Amino acid sequence: MSTNHSEDELHDRYGPEARYAVAAEASLPTTKWEEEVARGLELGLPGADSINDKRIPAFSRGELPHFAGINTFLKAPYVEDVRTCGAYDIAILGVPFDGGTTYRPGTRFGPQGIRRISALYGPYSFELGVDLRESVTMADLGDVFTIPANIEKTFDQITKAVSHVYGSGAFPVVLGGDHSIGYPTTRGVAEHLEGKLGIIHFDRHVDTQETDLDERMHTTPWFHATNLPNVPPENLVQIGIGGWQAPRPGVKVGRERKTTIMTVTDCVEMGIEQAAARALEIAWDGAEAVWLSFDVDCLDAAFVPGTGWPEPGGFLPREVLKFIQLVAATPLAGIEVVECSPPYDNADITSLLATRVICDTLGCLVRAGHLPKRPT
Repeated sequence: MSTNHSEDELHDRYGPEARYAVAAEASLPTTKWEEEVARGLELGLPGADSINDKRIPAFSRGELPHFAGINTFLKAPYVEDVRTCGAYDIAILGVPFDGGTTYRPGTRFGPQGIRRISALYGPYSFELGVDLRESVTMADLGDVFTIPANIEKTFDQITKAVSHVYGSGAFPVVLGGDHSIGYPTTRGVAEHLEGKLGIIHFDRHVDTQETDLDERMHTTPWFHATNLPNVPPENLVQIGIGGWQAPRPGVKVGRERKTTIMTVTDCVEMGIEQAAARALEIAWDGAEAVWLSFDVDCLDAAFVPGTGWPEPGGFLPREVLKFIQLVAATPLAGIEVVECSPPYDNADITSLLATRVICDTLGCLVRAGHLPKRPT
């Protein structure tokens, strides 16, 4: 963690992380926030004469109040013309699809749920010492046009969308959707690479069987992704696998293809830091880029009721967030968060965890200097 001159002025009663956070905040600019205030007053009209805080417009524009406004992710601007997404550092796209589910549906509403609860957050993380508003530009591109009755056509739509975003130079953030989308998302990235694509996959389920119920479903993405010529199974790391919902055909495929599985117990007993280091070493071995695929059900079922296949015994939120922060200290090709099913959620806690995983990933990429991307 870096420090700055203001840290010398702090008292010595802070804990180490808190000391870093308080010092880091003093060094963050407020330029983009001031621009947002000015824009709000221009476009939303100055507030009523009785309003003492003259930064408040008549119509809500920007971050505040958190309960108002149109639901984009983190209230990022909605960009209807996707041809311009390369003008932004980060592009958010929803994939409202649950045609690959084999038990509880509802993940087609995942993008809506994540966007809605993301309004609870601001762009600044205390512990990370990062303000996304001041560091990067973000755009919400809306949703991919999925085809509910045809999974293969939906896959083609997703691949085209992700390929467009990745090829534009923007960092893709994909809001799922069930985990069947893992195959077309990685296909959209891999086609831009000359070298190999590694995958870091958080889940309680292996998702490596060839078919399920006679189709390519949310239990099969990594069988097909690792059939791509530059996505070798040896660079697939699967974190959190376990429980009573791991189909044996998928386990067999992983064993034969030499994927790497790390259970929750493996990670906890070796320590999250060591587990993250091992995952990164394997995923990055000879790879040009690494894709992060995060299934919310890797967390213990108590924390993610809004998912299709909840499984007790998963990670605690703080363990996953620590893991994510370590993974995102290295450059990533993009991130997808999947299997968030708002119809089964309670008080939006599953969608909130999905939002937090995305925000921590982006914040750590910024803190490590991987976002915004530097011209090459």
